[in-house]
Amino acid sequence: MRKQEARVGGEAGQGHGQGAGSPAEQVKALVDLLAGKSGQGFQAPQTLDRTPDSLQEPHGNDSRIPRRWEALLSRAGGGLELGGPSPRLANLLLVEGPTDLQLKEHDFTQVEATRGSWRSAKTIALNRLFLPLSRVSIPPRNSITIGVAGVGKTTLVRHFVCLWARGQVGRDFSLVLPLTFRDLNTHEKLSADRLLRSVFPHIGESGLDVAALAKVLLILDGLDECKTPLDFSNTVACTDPRKEMPVDHLITNIIRGNLFPEVSVWVTSRPGAAGQIPGGLVDRMTEIRGFNAEEIRVCLEQMYPEDQALLDWVLSQVQADRALYLMCTVPAFCRLAGLALGHLGRHRRGPQDAELPPPRTLCELYSWYFRMALGGEGQEKGKGSPRIEQLAHSGRRLVGTLGRLAFHGLVRRKYVFYEPDLKAFGVDLALLQSSLCGCFLQREETLACSAAYSFSHLSLQEFLGAAYYHSASRRAVFDLFTEGSVSWPRLGFLTHFRSAAQRAMQAEDGRLDVFLRFLSGFLSPGVNALLAGSLLAPGEHQGSRLQAAQLLQGCLRPDTVVCARAVNVLHCLRELGHTELARGVEEAVRSGGLARLTGPPHRAALAYLLQVSDVCTPEASLSLGVSQSVLQSLLPQLLYCQSLRLDTNQFQDPVMELLGSVLSGKDCRIQRISLAENQISNKGAKALARSLLVNRSLTTLDLRGNSIGPQGAKALADALKINRTLASLSLQSNRISDDGARSMAEAVAANRTLSVVQLQKNTIGPAGAQRMAEALKQNRSLKELMFSSNSIGDGGAKALAGALKVNQGLESLDLQSSSISDAGVAALMGALCANRTLLSLNLRENSISQDGARHLVRALRTNSTLENLDLTANLLHDQGAQAIAVAVRENHTLLSLHLQWNFIQAGAAKALGQALQFNRSLTSLDLQENAIGDEGACAVASALKANTALTALYLQVASIRAPGAQALGEALAVNRTLEILDLRGNAIGVAGAKALANALKVNSSLRRLNLQENSLGMDGVICIATALSGNHRIQHINLQGNHIGESGARMISEAIKSNAPSCTVEM
Repeated sequence: MRKQEARVGGEAGQGHGQGAGSPAEQVKALVDLLAGKSGQGFQAPQTLDRTPDSLQEPHGNDSRIPRRWEALLSRAGGGLELGGPSPRLANLLLVEGPTDLQLKEHDFTQVEATRGSWRSAKTIALNRLFLPLSRVSIPPRNSITIGVAGVGKTTLVRHFVCLWARGQVGRDFSLVLPLTFRDLNTHEKLSADRLLRSVFPHIGESGLDVAALAKVLLILDGLDECKTPLDFSNTVACTDPRKEMPVDHLITNIIRGNLFPEVSVWVTSRPGAAGQIPGGLVDRMTEIRGFNAEEIRVCLEQMYPEDQALLDWVLSQVQADRALYLMCTVPAFCRLAGLALGHLGRHRRGPQDAELPPPRTLCELYSWYFRMALGGEGQEKGKGSPRIEQLAHSGRRLVGTLGRLAFHGLVRRKYVFYEPDLKAFGVDLALLQSSLCGCFLQREETLACSAAYSFSHLSLQEFLGAAYYHSASRRAVFDLFTEGSVSWPRLGFLTHFRSAAQRAMQAEDGRLDVFLRFLSGFLSPGVNALLAGSLLAPGEHQGSRLQAAQLLQGCLRPDTVVCARAVNVLHCLRELGHTELARGVEEAVRSGGLARLTGPPHRAALAYLLQVSDVCTPEASLSLGVSQSVLQSLLPQLLYCQSLRLDTNQFQDPVMELLGSVLSGKDCRIQRISLAENQISNKGAKALARSLLVNRSLTTLDLRGNSIGPQGAKALADALKINRTLASLSLQSNRISDDGARSMAEAVAANRTLSVVQLQKNTIGPAGAQRMAEALKQNRSLKELMFSSNSIGDGGAKALAGALKVNQGLESLDLQSSSISDAGVAALMGALCANRTLLSLNLRENSISQDGARHLVRALRTNSTLENLDLTANLLHDQGAQAIAVAVRENHTLLSLHLQWNFIQAGAAKALGQALQFNRSLTSLDLQENAIGDEGACAVASALKANTALTALYLQVASIRAPGAQALGEALAVNRTLEILDLRGNAIGVAGAKALANALKVNSSLRRLNLQENSLGMDGVICIATALSGNHRIQHINLQGNHIGESGARMISEAIKSNAPSCTVEM
């Protein structure tokens, strides 16, 4: 889009018509003007003395004026969305231009390929649509609003005109001229002067003066309906407003600014047609988004406000099929689907429709709509239930007239028709008055006092066009697409079907895609059952179904890239009821068996599944064996996957070049991509880094387990200094060393969007840690830093401690297995006494001894923010753990404490038990692999009787026998908060099992119980299984490794399922 000139001073956003009177006065003047009431005439803002005299002359005898005024009012007030304008129309997406997908593909393909989601873009309020974006810019002259067919472009224009008339938007404009290309199509030639007088026929020669004096907005609605495409390259420039020229030349000169240079122009269009206007002439482009899930529900609620049962049923049917649900993001489609499903819902108990299932394909849905329309026609004529003969006659008549019009309109890219068009195609004008026709065709009065006709939605034109083609192919001996004189041998329907498939595959803009889907759908048994007797003969062309499926699959050539036409073939196969190919590939995706599926049909099916399958939503998992050639063929489809997993595919650097091209595309919607465990080196990392310089969608990049090295890390770091969208980066196990860490530190210091950086297992030493510490002193956005399994030592720990004293943003720090001893811990704990943001600290597998524990105690007594502390596999021993227990007693913020494998015995367990009787914050305690024995277990159990905060207790391999288990059982009988108890690897035996079983009969809080490897035997397991009959809260229980044999395990498992059907059992 072209750049606006800088505006001097602080005028941006200020009104230009403040002296023009109130909006109500302006509207009244406009009404008087249109009605020919001269009064004081129309007053242009701040130019009352210059208003042309001719504006004040009465023209009450002009009979055209009331009709033109009525046409203007109808487009300002009619056709608004059900229940009034949607809130989504109050804010439009501010976009840079149409994407390649929008420029090249059918509207349905756009919605399906993007999974019904809309671009992540800034929004602009409707009341600021024509105002500057900043104080140093000027208002846009040429604005374009794009949206797929049926999304609400005309509704938006009408809504805007209504709000302008009330003075709520566009206060800068003293005059708004709403025109449609349906109006302009009625003229062969037109001048700028006549264009203005087509709206205001009575103003005579003064129209141009009014346009020059007033602040005017010219609205041109529906560029995609212009009968002649705009050609900016070959149109001769014209500055004479009275010179007549072809309409497309006139519009081109207006947009260029050769005519009406002071007038603001607002064009609405489907995305493909908007590409006719060069980007350099577009000052602002906006897009209307479709419905979200809540708006789909609200739309259907407004259709059935008094029948909750019907509404629930319709909603359930809409949500049952992902492909149809995606299309319901288009408001017009949503209402059409709601009408068809509502009709089915009301009649599904009737004898005629009892055996017919709900629609699961596009053609089935529209067939139900067709049945609804026929039913209304029959009841209107006979005032009762229509007869089969009557329905058949009405259906064939409709298809024979409107269907022919629809088909040839599609072939010729014609979507608006006038009376000469109707006569040329033999449409009976009397038919247009019927309610049946009204379900498909809508009439609109133009300003030229003639009628324009269009199908209520593009898809209805495609449905009727396919129905006509299907019917006409029975007898046609020539190519229906050309109606030429060259006859074909009478080879039957398949010849015509092959011709339609070939035409659709060759149409680069996809305009015949949905037509071919409907044509395929007419061969399905479901559609035949729906339309038999009304539109189709019973069993018609059913013998051709298998051959049609083979013909469609034959269209899937071994091209390098799976194009949208190939994906549409899969949609056609689904309409046909031939889903074996898609189901086979879907099962391979589930099982990780994609490696063996490499043929063109499999690739096309995979591309199709990426759009419509729940298996690929919300994450498309293409891991474990996808080849480079398969990935390359899917690149256009991967653009629109929000989350993409490509782990363990042995991908090398050339694949990264391909992915980099995808991530660099302006259409890219990928937000998360995982490339873990591949073979990416620094060259591949550099390719990804180049894409990050321009990518604006990716928020998560996972490169775990590759070999990018220091150079790859540097390339990514340089990109992150510019990138402003990536929030999470994992470089775990990439051998980046200190040099790579230094580069990443520079990126962290400069970047303000990264929140997670994972650098585990990268041979980083103290020098790398010191660089990162310096970066943390400057950074305020990073929330999580994973530095584990690096040899940073005490020197690195001290550097990071220094950063924690300054940094007030970091929330999680992982220093597991980092060669830290007591000296490093002393520094870190000193920092915690000052830090107020860190929530989680992982110090597992270091060398923290009893001396280090003293520093931990001091920090836990002082710090009031730390919530999770992991000290697993250190050297605390009893003395160190006892000291920590004292701190836990006083601490009020710690939620999770891990002390696994610290050589803790009963003494420390007693101290922790006493602390738990006073602590009210700790929810998880991990003491596994410490020999606390029965004495320690009894102490913890005693605490559970009083503690009301702990929800998870881990006592695996803790030398607990029956007495300890009995104590825990007694505690569980009174405890009401513990949800997880893990006793794996102890020896509680039958006696311990009985004690726990007795507790389970009365306990209502426990959700997960692990008794794996506890020598329970058959008797102990039976006790547990029996106890579950009275406990319906427990969700998971593990009884593996208790020596009961396969037959015993099967019997016990069945008993538990009977007693507690919602409980998952591991035997």
